[in-house]
Amino acid sequence: MTAPRRLLLVNGPNLNLLGAREPTVYGTATLHDVEALAVETAAAHGFEVRAVQSNHEGVLLDAIHAAGEDCAGIVINPGGLTHTSIVLRDALSGVALPVAEVHISDIAQRESFRQHSYVADVAVVHVVGEGVAGYATAIDRLIAVITGQAFG
Repeated sequence: MTAPRRLLLVNGPNLNLLGAREPTVYGTATLHDVEALAVETAAAHGFEVRAVQSNHEGVLLDAIHAAGEDCAGIVINPGGLTHTSIVLRDALSGVALPVAEVHISDIAQRESFRQHSYVADVAVVHVVGEGVAGYATAIDRLIAVITGQAFG
């Protein structure tokens, strides 16, 4: 049986507002732009992407659980759930897939309540503060982990 060549891309609450919400912090790229970049980046490595965005935590949990069946890894920008959701962390840990955590802004330089990530300890890749381009970096690095290649 061959390993799946699919990644789950998870975008949490309010990321549907990309391009309109606080463009000085998050830029002007839309969620559609993010998903297109993810598909293009993964395809360059022979992977496909299944994307999900929701403002409802349970939808994200269900998608993460389902990824355990047919995905090789998860790229996640949990949005505000980064700082609040132990159940999201537990879902990621529970499916035992490699995880890349990505944040458009540098959460370490934001408000104090944004500086703790419940996802950080289950993620093998962390990309923060690179804007939307960070999604491509996260995918490249995660695929390097999945395929056993080094990344810089």
